[in-house]
Amino acid sequence: MDLLVVEDDDAIAEPLVDGLRREGFEPRRVSTGRAALETEPGDLVLLDLGLPDIDGKDVCRELRQRSQVPIIVITARGDEVDRVVLLELGADDYVVKPFGFRELVARIRAVLRRTTGSAAEDPSGAVELAALAIDRRARRVTLEGRELQLTPKEYDLLALLASEPGAVFTREEIMSEVWDEHWYGPTKTLDVHMASLRKKLGDPRWITTIRGVGFRLEEPG
Repeated sequence: MDLLVVEDDDAIAEPLVDGLRREGFEPRRVSTGRAALETEPGDLVLLDLGLPDIDGKDVCRELRQRSQVPIIVITARGDEVDRVVLLELGADDYVVKPFGFRELVARIRAVLRRTTGSAAEDPSGAVELAALAIDRRARRVTLEGRELQLTPKEYDLLALLASEPGAVFTREEIMSEVWDEHWYGPTKTLDVHMASLRKKLGDPRWITTIRGVGFRLEEPG
């Protein structure tokens, strides 16, 4: 994925670009709003609102008028920017400085899934990982040719993890995607559903727990 990083602060931009490259993205960095508007936006734009030449809000609005490229706004904690304003500007999501790198990567992946779909899917809506096959249109899962009887939440969990095999999904991201972004209940329910899903998959190695972070789906090795 080609990411355009619009950030004028070298201390933030340089490690951010390096980290995104390690995560498999292809980041390009510009440091002004004018440069952002003069270059190709790529597959997603990370846009800092505090730019030296043009108000970042105006850059966001202009980018949205030109294309449907996903935009994640980066804002300082003191900025008076709420979700409604960002939606009006055309942003798809936002993060507040100082932000955690893992959180940012999770948000990038979530926005890309919502706006461009999963690269793991074929046109028929099917996802395959070794002997595991997910038919998204029919909401059916088969393992070695045998259909698994999953609850709706178990299916949603598996489909989310399978959208990027090998990628780590944070607990917060899973709760937001599978339950609701405004979910305030205990995350223990995630562990209960994950344990049940592992049992139905037959081999706990299908789903790896990353302690303190989240989960990932991968072929048992």
